Amino acid sequence: MALFSFNKHHDEIPKNKQIQDIELAKITPNRFQPRRRFSEDAINELASTLEKEGLLQPIVIREKGDGEYEIIAGERRYRAAQSLGWEKIPSIVKNMDDDQAASLALIENLQRENLNPIDEAQAYSNLMKLNKLTQVELAKEMGKSQSYVANKLRLLKLTPKVQSYLASGEITARHGRALLPLSERDQGRVADEIVNNKLNVKDTEEIVKDVEGYFEQKNTDEELGKPVKRSPKRIPKDMRVQINTIKQAIKLAKDSGIKVKVQENKDPDDYRITIELKRK
Repeated sequence: MALFSFNKHHDEIPKNKQIQDIELAKITPNRFQPRRRFSEDAINELASTLEKEGLLQPIVIREKGDGEYEIIAGERRYRAAQSLGWEKIPSIVKNMDDDQAASLALIENLQRENLNPIDEAQAYSNLMKLNKLTQVELAKEMGKSQSYVANKLRLLKLTPKVQSYLASGEITARHGRALLPLSERDQGRVADEIVNNKLNVKDTEEIVKDVEGYFEQKNTDEELGKPVKRSPKRIPKDMRVQINTIKQAIKLAKDSGIKVKVQENKDPDDYRITIELKRK
């Protein structure tokens, strides 16, 4: 099954119209462009190459009517030419409908292999919807494993905040997948920790196992003026339940008028709590 097909007669273009110098002012970016972020450094580098060597590969566009055109492939080249002040750019004019134009734009960007993880995931999602493909069918068409495509698509289940970290490169796709079991609130909290403390994936996975324990320990360390460890050992969750029960009993004793002195060693490998009771 092809991702999209063309009507042969509809796609025939006279040779004298296949490559044309089209005015940049008449060209607009592709509304189906999967890439949401364009690196200014990359555009400037491409512009430098265009200035020295010219455009080696024409952009691909389609007619919109009234002498206007829309980019199908080559938006980076278009932006670089704009930055150089070019009036026209060599273009191949194709006859395509919306679905065909969207599919080609998505595929062209995916094949460049430098999309950020969220743009790549969204591109796969859009291709599946446009062409009514399953994950297995899409993976086969793109020459990827089904697990690769599935892992990319899972990233779209993350919160917008975490997705923005992924898109900017502040966290990796592996970080993102580690956060998937968490609630929206906890995804954001842990993502901030990853960025602020430069946590690796292993550290992240340890925090995710007991996220509440991590932030309880972090808050305690901050209150005591202690440096917060990157990946502190945490008291197991079942033990913390028992400890909280003991602390509730201590509070009841204090409320009843008993003077209570408590010393607590929070080492998870050798946890100790010492209680001294005295009447006031």
